[in-house]
Amino acid sequence: MIHPVIETLLWRHATKKYDASRKIPQEDLDVLFEAMRLSPSSINSQPWKFVVIESEEAKQRMSKTFAQKHQYNQYHVFDSSQIILFAYNPRYTRDDYAKVVDKGIEDKRTKPEDRENAFGVFVFAEMNTDETGNTSNWTKAQTYLALGNTLHTLARLKVDSTPMEGIDTDLVNQEFKKELDGYQCDVALAIGYHHPEDDFNSKLPKSRHLLDHILVRI
Repeated sequence: MIHPVIETLLWRHATKKYDASRKIPQEDLDVLFEAMRLSPSSINSQPWKFVVIESEEAKQRMSKTFAQKHQYNQYHVFDSSQIILFAYNPRYTRDDYAKVVDKGIEDKRTKPEDRENAFGVFVFAEMNTDETGNTSNWTKAQTYLALGNTLHTLARLKVDSTPMEGIDTDLVNQEFKKELDGYQCDVALAIGYHHPEDDFNSKLPKSRHLLDHILVRI
């Protein structure tokens, strides 16, 4: 008997063609967005912003960003239910972390009198900040943790998805500059339901390295 978690992961695939007639129910979106909010990150930094593209106007804007390259992903814009831009803070500062600390106090995770001590772990951010104040390598990595969590959540909900590094990052960041508000987007995620006939990838068997090729127990 296959464990439900493994069954879910075997079901998941990168969708190549979506059914444009199907939209994700709001109740599933509510679960998805809350799961994204609960994603893990180093020192609970949460250095991300998620921009959900779902209106016709926003999809038209997203479609324009494929003018120069990666056109093979352009049809996902209108066929999928939503496109989510995963963006990271390229210059994460102590002030950004202060918002995390203060939210921890609000949530009663941290005692008010321990506020200053809570900044002790900020050294991990400082270690990943270059001489110009750039933290991109670190904050981008945290955002991919959120992406992985999102992919698993979608699979549990039986919602299809397609991670897309195949976007024109220059045009995406230019077009959605206001919404991104200083954050940088290098990857997007199409979500929805695969086309029952035209999504060839849904019919292919899962293929991964054997476990003993990638796992070492010592």
